[in-house]
Amino acid sequence: MAVPELELYRQQFENIRQQAQELTAGLDEARFNWRPTPSAWSIEECLAHLTMVGQWEIVAIGKAIDGGRERGITGRGPFQYGAIDRFIVDQTSPPVRHPLPAPERFVPLHGQPVTAILPTFLHVQDQLTLQLERADGLDLRRVKVATPISRFLKMSLGMMFAQVAAHERRHLAQARRVREKLPQ
Repeated sequence: MAVPELELYRQQFENIRQQAQELTAGLDEARFNWRPTPSAWSIEECLAHLTMVGQWEIVAIGKAIDGGRERGITGRGPFQYGAIDRFIVDQTSPPVRHPLPAPERFVPLHGQPVTAILPTFLHVQDQLTLQLERADGLDLRRVKVATPISRFLKMSLGMMFAQVAAHERRHLAQARRVREKLPQ
């Protein structure tokens, strides 16, 4: 990719992919779905949530890329982002400073099998990487993407990729804490 920022995001999504595979390695269904407390999420729920949100984000990013191409909004970077975009990415990044409840439409079902969740999560990572490739050459600051937070809030394309990666790192850290507490 010509834009170093996009290559950085590609590396982050590849790292996230590897972490998810490591987190689920050797887990049977009971351990994959185990909750440390009745109100806490399991590893399954963390990955299912990221898959649900990721699928929504892929569509929104794709529409933004298509719109940016149609309007000829190109640029080479480096890009400077606004305070609101940076604030959202900062608040999404681990470690969690302010827990936020997931919107109801992104609350996963509990009890799904690893053989369904992990491949779908990995597919989402592949789709995000494809969107990065499609975004190459666009002005990552000026192309705007709808967010899953609110239909009225839009982020720059570059910061949306940063926010997606930050959100995924946040929930993988959560899943890692669950894995560390798994009963033997």
